[in-house]
Amino acid sequence: MSWIIARRRHPAAGYAAIAGLLVVVAVGYGLLTGFGSGASASAPAQNSTDIAQGKSLFESTCSSCHGLDAQGTAEGPSLIGAGAAAVDFQMSTGRMPAKEQSAENERGPVHYTQQQIYDIAGYIASLGAGPAIPDAQQLDTAGANTALGSQLFSTNCAQCHGFAGASGALTYGKEAPALTQSTPTQIYEAMQTGPEAMPVFGDGTLPPAQKRDIIAYVTQTRAEPNPGGLSLGRAGPITEGLVIWLGGLGFLVLIAMWITAKRRDSVSESEH
Repeated sequence: MSWIIARRRHPAAGYAAIAGLLVVVAVGYGLLTGFGSGASASAPAQNSTDIAQGKSLFESTCSSCHGLDAQGTAEGPSLIGAGAAAVDFQMSTGRMPAKEQSAENERGPVHYTQQQIYDIAGYIASLGAGPAIPDAQQLDTAGANTALGSQLFSTNCAQCHGFAGASGALTYGKEAPALTQSTPTQIYEAMQTGPEAMPVFGDGTLPPAQKRDIIAYVTQTRAEPNPGGLSLGRAGPITEGLVIWLGGLGFLVLIAMWITAKRRDSVSESEH
């Protein structure tokens, strides 16, 4: 213990402690704003067997909230007419099944295989018409106009999700989710179905070609280099200002400690 106390009293100990704290903050922020992307695949064609399996899964795991015939209950809304895309989005992002009833469900761990999700989505689709899971042609961004996608995203999406899709604050303490983990399929489905507080961007509002332009912009932005250096999660000017403020404050503290140490040394020398 004596060697720890001796080093704690060393003039450089304060500098080391502040530097270590700044490193911890930086690493923690990087983990919270880390970028991720998942593979995207279109749904296979569903047959009567798949739909029957989906119905069985639905009755055993979903009907307690949504009703035996998906007609809805006090615990969950009706899914008749919701469509396969809504089911695939909610389940593939881990928002469903939800632990508790909430107007805003956050992304979480996925509890089903992709085939099981397709089976349940196929069963719900058989109950009433609704948006379908996008196919490979709808998701093909080859030749997409990313410049137009950037303009469309800024006009329709950035006010909630942030200019780079890194999330953003909404009213009443809500927050629009980051798009950094969303697959092209999930982005397309979200525009089709308008989950939670998000409005629906149907084909009359955003044609499929424009949806592909937006998807191409979002996915390309993740891989773009940061010519200015550290991206800070691309969360916008508030985060950048906070980092500058903390960095400036840390610098001032270091300067104050350095001045104090110099004066202490001067006093010690004068006493001797």
